Amino acid sequence: MSDWLILVEHATDVAQHETPHKVLRVRDYLANPRLFMSRRPNIINLARSYAYQSNGYYASLLAEARGHRIVPTAQSMVELSRKTLYAQALPELDAALARETEGRDIPAGSLLVAFGRVREPGLKRFGRLLFDWFRVPVLEVSLNPGGRIERIRPVPPNTLKGEARDFFLESLDAHTGRAWTAQKDRVPARWSLAVLADPKEALPPSSPASLKRLAAVAAKMGVEVAPIGPNDLSSLAEYDALFIRATTAIDNYTYRFARRAEQEGMPVIDDTASMIRCTNKVFLKELMELGGVPCPRTEVLDENQSLDGLIERLGSPVVLKAPDGSFSRSVHKVSSEAELKERAKALFKDTALIIAQEYMPTAYDWRVGVLDGKPLYACKYKMARGHWQIIKHGEGGKVTEGGSETVAVEEAPAEVIEVAVKAARMIGQGLYGIDLKQNDRGVFVIEVNDNPNLDGEVEGLVLKDALWQSIISWFADRLERRIGGAPGQAARDPGA
Repeated sequence: MSDWLILVEHATDVAQHETPHKVLRVRDYLANPRLFMSRRPNIINLARSYAYQSNGYYASLLAEARGHRIVPTAQSMVELSRKTLYAQALPELDAALARETEGRDIPAGSLLVAFGRVREPGLKRFGRLLFDWFRVPVLEVSLNPGGRIERIRPVPPNTLKGEARDFFLESLDAHTGRAWTAQKDRVPARWSLAVLADPKEALPPSSPASLKRLAAVAAKMGVEVAPIGPNDLSSLAEYDALFIRATTAIDNYTYRFARRAEQEGMPVIDDTASMIRCTNKVFLKELMELGGVPCPRTEVLDENQSLDGLIERLGSPVVLKAPDGSFSRSVHKVSSEAELKERAKALFKDTALIIAQEYMPTAYDWRVGVLDGKPLYACKYKMARGHWQIIKHGEGGKVTEGGSETVAVEEAPAEVIEVAVKAARMIGQGLYGIDLKQNDRGVFVIEVNDNPNLDGEVEGLVLKDALWQSIISWFADRLERRIGGAPGQAARDPGA
């Protein structure tokens, strides 16, 4: 776990016995620029004033210059200094407050929010959203008689008394709590990597065991791995980089996390451009054709287009796909004109365009992982028993998967690797899983995944920990370049 440092102006503001984390006076932090040079602490600035050019303001400003993570940032202080500067946030905040208070009266007054937690019950989402907008330890939200936000202002914790102070200390403790704490003998963390996963996801791209192994390998390389979930957007800026290990989609929380990471200047896998490009098969079809990447014969269909002659052109059966399906969902094999029209009509209820593709039967699909334009791993994903896809979705949510075989990249067919790398480089420099079919006609790209599976017992079966080392090195090199260091310095050799 990264160190937590609490900055106060007076020792009584938050006493050392009230928190397990180190408490330091603001003036001592300002006067000692060489403090924590070997570490990058998470700092909570509890100065009594965040006014422009105050000690509290300079503490946050200089923390950013020193490469420390701090809450609040100087930017948040400036934005909250005048209503005209935070007015852009009010429509979304008012709407969130209205949703959570629907059917009950909220009298004019104020709400106390500490680290995204609200004292009043039933306002959990509003509190998180407020902290997402303004990462300030304690805020007072003043409401007008209509229940709309009149003003937002920071509250110095030293002014809180009784139950309000107890609530603040509880919130401070909850905010600084972290899982996957560092072992005592690990290399001191130079960087922190947030790993976004959803414990409720039925088919996650990485298992919990694999993510724990990632954390163990990263710790030896001087990188802290911290798990975050779908509701942790407000805390994302506390970390240096983001690795998304939840199934990505443009219309869910993963895109919002990636966008926020990019706004913060953080390296991220998967980046938003890769999400947009890879999650839509229509885009991929056009891109691969323009780049000369071999793909199955494919046609893009709209609702008004005649389907007559499609089976004759592509052969029977034909594979129909929704543009943004994943894990073999919304992919259907049809063999007759009647079945084609019926299935297409159902798909058009949710999308303006669909994909029709020639059927290529194979005993397995190749999956080549490509990272930063270089091949990382190669797997054969076998078809599910009695099915034509690697995943079979049955009734009641039952899922059946085929087996797998992992081979060293250098032992895979050269053409498979070459085509996969070419396809990945057309998308970007992140991490991609290229699905390919190989037959007597050659090698064909079926799909490019921006969020490929990564599990130690499958994709990492040959590479073992080197799989995770490659991922961590990708992040570390970009972080080093961002601050002007030589690539590779952060990714310490775990065998050294």
